Amino acid sequence: MRKFYFTPGPSQLYFTVEEHIKTALKESVPSLSHRGRAYENIHAAAVEGVRQLLQLPADYHVFFTSSATEVWERIIQNLVRTESFHFVNGAFSKRFHEIAQNYNINALSNEVKEGLVVDVEKLLIPETTELIAITQNETSTGAAQPVEDIYTIRKAFPNQLIAVDVVSSTPYINIDYSLVDTAYFSVQKCFGLPAGLGVWVVNNRCFEKAEKLMNEGLVIGSYHSLPALMEKAAKNQTPETPNVLGVYLLGKVAEDMLKKGIDQIRRETEYKAAVLYQAFDQSPVLSAFVSNREHQSKTTLVAKSTNPSAGIISKLSEKGLVIGSGYSKFKEQHIRIANFPTHSKEQVEMLADELIKIE
Repeated sequence: MRKFYFTPGPSQLYFTVEEHIKTALKESVPSLSHRGRAYENIHAAAVEGVRQLLQLPADYHVFFTSSATEVWERIIQNLVRTESFHFVNGAFSKRFHEIAQNYNINALSNEVKEGLVVDVEKLLIPETTELIAITQNETSTGAAQPVEDIYTIRKAFPNQLIAVDVVSSTPYINIDYSLVDTAYFSVQKCFGLPAGLGVWVVNNRCFEKAEKLMNEGLVIGSYHSLPALMEKAAKNQTPETPNVLGVYLLGKVAEDMLKKGIDQIRRETEYKAAVLYQAFDQSPVLSAFVSNREHQSKTTLVAKSTNPSAGIISKLSEKGLVIGSGYSKFKEQHIRIANFPTHSKEQVEMLADELIKIE
């Protein structure tokens, strides 16, 4: 039986990936030297694809890391001398805050209950804060911070650096990247690729801050410091041997998405999300964990259940539909469903029909 993966990452591969992998193997892409012209062309194509898909300003740069998790640490190393401020509303935003604390800086936070988003109108952020970290889409709970809130923070704090986690919402999320300084994601979620590649977007303000800290004698990392990444990126390379196949596939899928059109991807995502949330409403055992509809994620949907989630997951798996369990302490109370560009409307409608049947 063919299985459809609605797990929130790794998830279902984008429908063109299989053919791209076959082509990559025929052309020996995984064996290419990361210092050769062939890889440089692959690197440039992937960067350009991401740049176009996200509509990045000219002074923004695209770097590759091992994962988005790595980027948390690189952001603190490169961009913060003494103080950061974190929006915390779930397991992943909390983990970023904890990593900042590990560096013995003054890592401040505003923490709200899971399922909610931070109320920006009630925030007290010190002017001494150097970086404000916002998780736009909290994958553990399905709570999405409205992009307008990010713009409000930008207006109130024009001199601070703003870092945005778009791990499970890009490229769907329609955000003006000129109003943030750095953003990051992993490819195994919305891009529908094998895990093992993170993408880090930074602007020139970030690079200037990293250089300033480095010139003051502070340690900002080694092979993945921003100056090191920038030096190699100028040659369409990376400091270390990268995930060449991952970079190749990212470039190809970004190209496929551009051909389809980001507006079409967004319309389909919103339609599929509406179908799934309607199924939660009609289900006798499920209900949306995030009660405020304006804060419900369109890409990672979380439902609380009156039945143990393991039984629901098992029943759906028998139908070839693989969904995720709740995260951490919500493992048995929640189910999590990915709604990524690779999931077709027909697949989502089939899943919704099965969700409604569960008693």
